[in-house]
Amino acid sequence: MTETGENKQLLHLVFGGELKNLEGVEFKDLSKLDIVGIYPDYASALTAWRAKAQQTVDNAEMRYFIVHMHRLLDPGVKPV
Repeated sequence: MTETGENKQLLHLVFGGELKNLEGVEFKDLSKLDIVGIYPDYASALTAWRAKAQQTVDNAEMRYFIVHMHRLLDPGVKPV
């Protein structure tokens, strides 16, 4: 919690796309990336990630990721 009693905002990006091969994280076509959204906490991002991963379970090359944007924006701050 912050000094005002609110939970700290920890932004997370959920996105995905088809990979060139299953051993890497290089995408086939960057113009076709699926930007699912930006979420205020990990739990919300995980829910969105699970939903998209479940929708694409039949496509082995399709992968979704959660990016911890708060770590990129302020790398010196440790999450609570």
